[in-house]
Amino acid sequence: MPHRIGLGNDRHRLKPGEGIVLGGVRIPCNLGCVAHSDGDVLLHAITDALLGALGAGDIGELFPDTAEENRGRDSTDFILAAIDRMRKADYTLGNLDVTIMLEGKKLSPHKENIRQSLAKLFDCDAARVNIKAKTGEKVGCVGRGEAIEVWAVLLLIQAGKKAEA
Repeated sequence: MPHRIGLGNDRHRLKPGEGIVLGGVRIPCNLGCVAHSDGDVLLHAITDALLGALGAGDIGELFPDTAEENRGRDSTDFILAAIDRMRKADYTLGNLDVTIMLEGKKLSPHKENIRQSLAKLFDCDAARVNIKAKTGEKVGCVGRGEAIEVWAVLLLIQAGKKAEA
């Protein structure tokens, strides 16, 4: 198949802390993620989107939260494993679009750093990566400040048919 689409989602409970990690970028704030690994909810959602596009299961199958070796693990390991699978299957990233939902912390000042970090992981032009940040409008677990949630959708293209960007 010349094109494959993947959708990923992840949500983590929030707790008082010294910052969160999004796309490998530390965001200073008074929050932290409740997680078995480093809690990078953005990389978790993108990893699931990648694995889904490849028909390769999900992040929990490859890196179970019941495995001690994954405790506190850097989520970059997870996405790099998925990117390696993508390359071995002869695909490249066409584009990636993510929505980060977080109440009470403005992410606008950090979006470009996150975008550049993701482009570096994928070894692609940053124009292929889009980051959106939303609040929960005081509704649900995100709106009440209890959780952070990310949705990611991506397009993979056979490596011989790279997208223009």
